[in-house]
Amino acid sequence: MFITSVILMNCSGADRQAQQQAPQDQRTLNYEAKVAFISNAGDTLSTIEVAVADDQESRTQGLMNVNSMPENAGMLFIFEENQPRSFWMASTPLSLDLIFANEDFEIVRIHRNASPYSQDSISSEEPAKYVVEVNAGYTLEHDINEGASIAILE
Repeated sequence: MFITSVILMNCSGADRQAQQQAPQDQRTLNYEAKVAFISNAGDTLSTIEVAVADDQESRTQGLMNVNSMPENAGMLFIFEENQPRSFWMASTPLSLDLIFANEDFEIVRIHRNASPYSQDSISSEEPAKYVVEVNAGYTLEHDINEGASIAILE
């Protein structure tokens, strides 16, 4: 009887641990706008479809529990104020490039290959009004660098 109880306790403990580590339901995104990345010379480097996060609830949710994104897709965060921004990846299962742009649409900071589920703060260091999140490696693949700009296309 004692052995059976120990086995049952171990199994139920393993089940609880698996439930705690299981990802929440995957979210799907509604891509409702486009963002173009523009070189210093004025050439379009690439264009992506974006889900827009323009209120507190959608900005807080961000890409949490989004397990995959098409190659030419991302999320655009729009804020009311142009000020230093800080993001983290605590509930985000994707590795991302984060692109911070100021009120003049100039890219002021790029953080490449942000680690999934990281609780490290990712800061713009400069004032930013817009943040674009894309799959990790996208900015290098399309030669998107600080000093370039973004254009929001509806």
